[in-house]
Amino acid sequence: MKYMGSKARFAKDLLPIILKDRQANQAYLEPFAGGMNMIDKVDGIRIANDQHQELMAMWQALIYDNWDPPQLVSEDEYKHIKNNQDQYPKHLVGYVGFNSFGGKWFAGYRRDKEGKRDYWGEHYRNITKQVPKLEGVELSCKSYLELDVPKHSIIYCDPPYASTTKYRDGFDHDVFWDWCKQQSKAGHQVFISEYNAPEDFTCIWEKDAKTTFSWHAENLSTKLALERLFVFGG
Repeated sequence: MKYMGSKARFAKDLLPIILKDRQANQAYLEPFAGGMNMIDKVDGIRIANDQHQELMAMWQALIYDNWDPPQLVSEDEYKHIKNNQDQYPKHLVGYVGFNSFGGKWFAGYRRDKEGKRDYWGEHYRNITKQVPKLEGVELSCKSYLELDVPKHSIIYCDPPYASTTKYRDGFDHDVFWDWCKQQSKAGHQVFISEYNAPEDFTCIWEKDAKTTFSWHAENLSTKLALERLFVFGG
């Protein structure tokens, strides 16, 4: 699924590091699962959480309720859903809202210019192809601060980046990093994707991001931005 800040293109680099020491029956948890572009490549016990209600309603409908989403949504329909969200099922609002520019929530209708790009067809095919890979995933919709984390879990965090366009509900980065520390001290293996981290976190991997989306790194040069993976301590 195309999603703002997706780590799909980095999954082949990140997952071997994150899962290197995974034990049998050890839970893998994503507090910010978003477009599910990492967790769909993981097996075993998986927990996908995201605070975005419409997004998680969409995944619930797709994975467990056998919902077949629309293969085409007109621009007028898109605008009506955007402006009258309470009149539509949350799973439909989630499906339509994220098929926007850059995978960002209702960021504008993507037009099929002169038949060159079937955006809705792509959205439909990509997401329905992804669904079978997510069967068995435990879905959760709450703040990461409210999560009941199974003992000795692997936690992969892909939070809203500090240098990016702000998410609609806001995000306290200081609270987040403190939570990561506490989870690490509690015996979990915690990995965080970000451009930068507090001094008591260590970068264990980095790669040139070369992103061209203006929302992705407002205060960073697109040529210099590095995707990094951090852990607490050294």
